[in-house]
Amino acid sequence: MTPPSRAELIAHLVRTGIAGHVDTPRQGNLRHYRRLCHKDPYYQFGLTFAHEWSFSEVLALMAKRCGVVADESHQWGIDTIDPDLTVDALEALGDRLAEAARKRERVMFATGHPRNLLETYQLWKDELEKRGCEVVTAGGGYSYEVTTEHPPNRRILVWRDGVGLVIDGEAPRHSHHPFGMRAALNSLTERGEEWPQLVIADHGFAGAAGEAGIPTIGFADCNDPALFLAEHEGKLLTTVPLDDGYSTDDYRPLSDYVLHRAGFR
Repeated sequence: MTPPSRAELIAHLVRTGIAGHVDTPRQGNLRHYRRLCHKDPYYQFGLTFAHEWSFSEVLALMAKRCGVVADESHQWGIDTIDPDLTVDALEALGDRLAEAARKRERVMFATGHPRNLLETYQLWKDELEKRGCEVVTAGGGYSYEVTTEHPPNRRILVWRDGVGLVIDGEAPRHSHHPFGMRAALNSLTERGEEWPQLVIADHGFAGAAGEAGIPTIGFADCNDPALFLAEHEGKLLTTVPLDDGYSTDDYRPLSDYVLHRAGFR
């Protein structure tokens, strides 16, 4: 497939709702920003912050780095993601993948959105493997209990074709938690192996990697401010703003654009 131009990709992002006017409700965004300010661990993604962020500061940063509406009086309805910011971040990702391939780095992929982003990550992982990168996996089988999600409450870290995710014993599950990434890094340390030199992830997988000091590129919706704040404070390389609830086919033009930018296609 011919990769889209920047203009074509922006048009696709807006047409699908991956960026532009998104389905993520404004009221939910603001609620999550407040919960982060209140230090709710579920919205911190395993990150700590040097600055004591206020709600107004979080909203202002999200307007700048994600493209949400900056007006605090806009409390309900539609919110936005700036597609130009999305593509800027995707270009940074493509450049970093090219660097990883040149250096044959150790890379790790993991997702808290396995029904949406897993196959996209697997595609990028495959391309790096073809170019001599080592794909790092560790900690498989580690489990923990959650209390903030519907049962079953046991979560187990597994690796599916080189990409980390959690399951509830059978089904893949959405996850905000940092515990899986922490377990993977601890397992590598126990085995005497080096940590990855690059992590591509989202939610708590990205947060925990960035908190550990690993060069990390994260993906985040406009209702998940933690990774954007972490990027601002220097704990993440880049955070890609996008609606993270779409299907693999919807993300395919985005994926192809990144591979073309990296020089892989």
